[in-house]
Amino acid sequence: MITKKIIFTPFSSYRFTLDKASGSFLFSGGKRYIDFTSGWNVVNLGWNNPEIVAAGMSKMKGNTYVPMWALDEAQERYASNLLSALGSDLGVVARANAGVEVVEMALKTARFFTGRKKILSFYEQYHGSSLNALSLSYREEWMERLSDIRSDIVHLEYPNTYRTSKSDKQLLLELEAGLEEKLSSGDVAAVITEAGIISGFGHTYTAPTGFIEVVRKITKKYKTLLILDEVGTGFSRMGFLFACRHFKIYPDMVLLAKAISNGSAPIAAIATTREVGEATWSGTNLQSTFGWNPVACAIADKVLEIHKRDKVWKMAKEKGKYVRELLRKRLRDNPFVGDIRGWGLEIGLDLVKDKKTKEKNSSLVKKVVDRAFAKGLHLVCDGDSNIQLMPPLTIKQNVLDKGLDILIETIVKLS
Repeated sequence: MITKKIIFTPFSSYRFTLDKASGSFLFSGGKRYIDFTSGWNVVNLGWNNPEIVAAGMSKMKGNTYVPMWALDEAQERYASNLLSALGSDLGVVARANAGVEVVEMALKTARFFTGRKKILSFYEQYHGSSLNALSLSYREEWMERLSDIRSDIVHLEYPNTYRTSKSDKQLLLELEAGLEEKLSSGDVAAVITEAGIISGFGHTYTAPTGFIEVVRKITKKYKTLLILDEVGTGFSRMGFLFACRHFKIYPDMVLLAKAISNGSAPIAAIATTREVGEATWSGTNLQSTFGWNPVACAIADKVLEIHKRDKVWKMAKEKGKYVRELLRKRLRDNPFVGDIRGWGLEIGLDLVKDKKTKEKNSSLVKKVVDRAFAKGLHLVCDGDSNIQLMPPLTIKQNVLDKGLDILIETIVKLS
């Protein structure tokens, strides 16, 4: 175990030395832990997947790096396969290393293409940790120690279906009215959002069915670009390969990272239309020194192949339904469980002080995380009220059941 902290991390209270990892298990200090985090939606195909590791090792024998003004065949092959899998009118990609990098690229691209400067985003979604990215999601009182209030970022409340007395229909009507008000001025370049679930920050808040369709309808009306952030939702996690395919919407940009390489190499991508790409490349300077090194591309191509070959999104959909139904059945009468929600195998378990008031119980979620870890289950939470369950999508049924037994037993014993 780590005894002296010399590396900064926002997750210091949950830190441990990771000795090795395999499939759905983590090993630390001679103990084995079932993992219900996937490194936060990164290792969707399991830790150190041998097929993926082999693809990277094979490519290590060839080019391991090419300069930004050159191309390797692995890059071109992956770009073609990725665009085909996205299945829309997205026709070009830009190379990057991480989710926050493609967010920055997307903001520049939207502003250059439209000639507008404002970006609209939703409070408490998560798009990365740079000042630009935090400004998209942080509330003003959270940002004041970091930066001045941004006049070029405008916000709407996320239409969260939990802790509200409003119906789904009312939430969607308010969303549409808010978008109309913000976009009708004609000075908003783009709306950036996930498709209808918050996969970052640990909230796992969900929007009403129809959320992304409303956003697309109003952005089209005012010639505002739609940037779909699939950094956390892409690659089968939500029960579909990509949200844009599932909802049959056509965003102007799609952002990908995290599970793109299953954690085996840094790589991220922004995919956009040919119209947008050809009109902006010359002015946006989308450079990334190490973006899409050939080894990362070979790995990412194998990851995509596995998702398509094994229809991993079906695993996520079926297992997610199983987990939600089991938790609801066994924790239905638990006084501390306020909500169980999610898509696919991305599930929020919200703990409260009182079911009627839905008052958050931050001390309890941390206690559950710590006690479950002592029993052999690795969890993460938002530090507020929600435990976010994100097991590898390939987790075996008996391992999934063992982890759920630990989680449920831990919560029941708190009653």
